Amino acid sequence: MRVEEILKQYWGYDDFRGIQREIIDSIMSGHDTVGLMPTGGGKSITFQVPAIAMEGVCLVVTPLIALMKDQVQHLRKIGISAAAIYSGMSRDEILMILENAIFGKTKLLYISPERLSSDIFQTKCRHMHVSFITVDEAHCISQWGYDFRPSYLRIADVRTLHPDVPVLALTATATPPVVQDIQDKLSLTGNSFNLFRMSFERKNLAYVVRHTDDKMGEMLHILSRVGGSAIVYVRSRRKTKEIADMLTANGLCSTYYHAGLDHATKDNHQRDWQTDATRIIVATNAFGMGIDKPDVRVVIHFDCPDSIEAYFQEAGRAGRDGQKSYAVLLFGSGDAAKLRRRIAETFPDKDFVREVYDHLAYYYQVGIGSGAGKAFEFDIDEFCRRFRHFPVQVESSLHILQRAGYIEYTEMQESMARVHFLVTRETLYRLENAGESEDKVIVAILRNYGGLFSDFGFIDESIIARDTHLSVHQVYMSLRNLHQRHILHFIPRKQTPYIRYTQRRDDGCHLHFPPSIYEELKERYAARIEAMISYATNDSISRSQQLLRYFGESSEPVSL
Repeated sequence: MRVEEILKQYWGYDDFRGIQREIIDSIMSGHDTVGLMPTGGGKSITFQVPAIAMEGVCLVVTPLIALMKDQVQHLRKIGISAAAIYSGMSRDEILMILENAIFGKTKLLYISPERLSSDIFQTKCRHMHVSFITVDEAHCISQWGYDFRPSYLRIADVRTLHPDVPVLALTATATPPVVQDIQDKLSLTGNSFNLFRMSFERKNLAYVVRHTDDKMGEMLHILSRVGGSAIVYVRSRRKTKEIADMLTANGLCSTYYHAGLDHATKDNHQRDWQTDATRIIVATNAFGMGIDKPDVRVVIHFDCPDSIEAYFQEAGRAGRDGQKSYAVLLFGSGDAAKLRRRIAETFPDKDFVREVYDHLAYYYQVGIGSGAGKAFEFDIDEFCRRFRHFPVQVESSLHILQRAGYIEYTEMQESMARVHFLVTRETLYRLENAGESEDKVIVAILRNYGGLFSDFGFIDESIIARDTHLSVHQVYMSLRNLHQRHILHFIPRKQTPYIRYTQRRDDGCHLHFPPSIYEELKERYAARIEAMISYATNDSISRSQQLLRYFGESSEPVSL
């Protein structure tokens, strides 16, 4: 089937847009390819269409678990075989998915970068017929980038398993040095390599900076003048609810979102906003990845991000439908000083990092010379209370320790829900006063999982939802009701940070932090901070032109 026919059959579009077709032609011709496309540029089409057209399975590496789940669900809905492997899944589930990929039953296999180096994946991957490898959010592989993730370096290991398979690297935020680093880290060299760049210019999106110390008042003024759906970005979790409540009190229907909310609450708040039951969502930067709502009319940054890359990606969620939209940054007189203070918070003194390392050992009772390979759940609030540290500096120290190779720090690893029946199977069959949804959930659990009468077992609410034709939220509420009636013990899935020692514990005074993972990165971070301040304070050049120049794209001067 021709790629145009695939696009029409599954997505309903008559033609490709931007550089989509060039990227597809390149990867289907066996060339390593880099695609630079702004937020809303249609990245997913560039790998999903050729994955269907080519023989074998396309491996899609992405750090965004919520995004991979959404895309897998959507692909299955339109009749395309897709699956995902991510942290928190049981070994049996992973094995089943990998075996299906080996036997040609899967066209797209999404996988988080942390899973790439696992023995089970490495073993099974050797036997797969891989069509090509897609690296989404490819800027994460670069230490020059604003969102470097060490786990992305493992992608090179997959290339050694399938050296003749082309790689497609996609990103929406990459400066010229980051693009070069992506090429180097993924070994994208030689005559077979193609680079395609889509203009980052968004003619329908007006970038605006409002200089004000009355951010609340200015925000209310903007939201009352600009109608339609809106996102307000803030830096702290606490502030999301405070501002959402304030907006609602002023007649602007709002909700909030951050990584610390439980799964059901996040789903509810996101669904209310996406279906326009709520007009405004106030969120931290945890919100937005993979959210495809085309009619967002305004994105307001109440707090200033620490990089133009982060700002550009978040602001770009406005106006994806091509209609006039606004990206507004509220910048106060003290914001430049606040931004510069983040440099010391993000790169605390090396002796402090060593102290955090020692305190981790005391916290987990890990002796010198031991601990290699051991993993622990990490409650940062409890840790900070016990050792009287500030969470921001502790988190920054953990990232430095990870870059230095002493630990692995997984900020939010999702653990699956667990269930244990408290009554016998016979009692279940005689159950009275159970609602229809609860009956369906019980039957689906018994059909899909075993051993739950003797011990806890992992379950996937999305599988139960699929079998019962209920929503994931309805499954969650049914399980909660069954828990309250003491029919089963239900432990909801949660997102838990983990720390794993990658080598034997040493005394903190012996830790070494080379310039490449401390001084050089600190210097680059400071440069990004200054670039952000310059963008916010430079009123002599249009904001759009400043952004284009930052990403290495020239443009004609435009009037302010």
